Amino acid sequence: MAMMWLLILLSVCAGAAVTAGIVMVAAAFKKRIIAEEIVLDRLPAAFDGFRILFITDIHRRRLPAAMLAPLRRKVDAVFLGGDLTEKGSPAERLLDNMTLTASLAPVYAVHGNHDYRANISLVDNIIRGSGARLLLDENVTIERSGSRVILTGMDFPRKGGKKAYAALPPVAAADTELLRIILVHDPLWLSQQQEVPADLILAGHTHGGQVVLPFIGSRHGDEFYRHYNAGMYEIPGYGTAAHPLKLLISRGFGTAHLPLRWGSPAEMHVLTLRCRQD
Repeated sequence: MAMMWLLILLSVCAGAAVTAGIVMVAAAFKKRIIAEEIVLDRLPAAFDGFRILFITDIHRRRLPAAMLAPLRRKVDAVFLGGDLTEKGSPAERLLDNMTLTASLAPVYAVHGNHDYRANISLVDNIIRGSGARLLLDENVTIERSGSRVILTGMDFPRKGGKKAYAALPPVAAADTELLRIILVHDPLWLSQQQEVPADLILAGHTHGGQVVLPFIGSRHGDEFYRHYNAGMYEIPGYGTAAHPLKLLISRGFGTAHLPLRWGSPAEMHVLTLRCRQD
């Protein structure tokens, strides 16, 4: 009798494990766009309503054309936050993904750590060949109706580990009062900065933990990630009381290592910038 109950218990546990695996694989391939507004104190009136499609950590996934094509002429820019591919992922998939995003609006991209583990020369040729602007520790100006904002793209360190980022590129003296957005793959970059003269940081890398187990949560080696894992934050100690620094960390669209997610659903974002209404 005891043996029979043991076999039943083992069967139940095995069934539960298989079910959990199926659920995690299904979650890894779900598609969703989060639409949200971000209020920025220094946003020029001309940029009120400016819409950004923000996608990060695509890895091996194919971007869903049926979901994104309707955004053509409905977003003003596409920001890609790194890990656009990974070692072993077909180059044709990256080409298809870049072609799709470039058909929607002007594209700006930065590298992630997995991009450098792939054939980076081929990766960069595909990114640039699509018409996207690959930002390597540099500023670009985005103009709208005579007003300007600055976008800074920070390149993931090719050598020296993730704490070896280059210095934040300076802004011309005449542009120091312009609103500034920083696009960076790993939000840990922020912890290495003494000051960040910017208004908004967009990052990914964490996958929101990817597999967040009940009672255990996500396991991150660096203390920073336990405080800043996924979502929108206002960062104390940076910016000013009048113009606080905001940080958005995306859970990303793809997965690293294994195609599994639990408690941290895949996502991309349509961000609408808004002026503060006094």
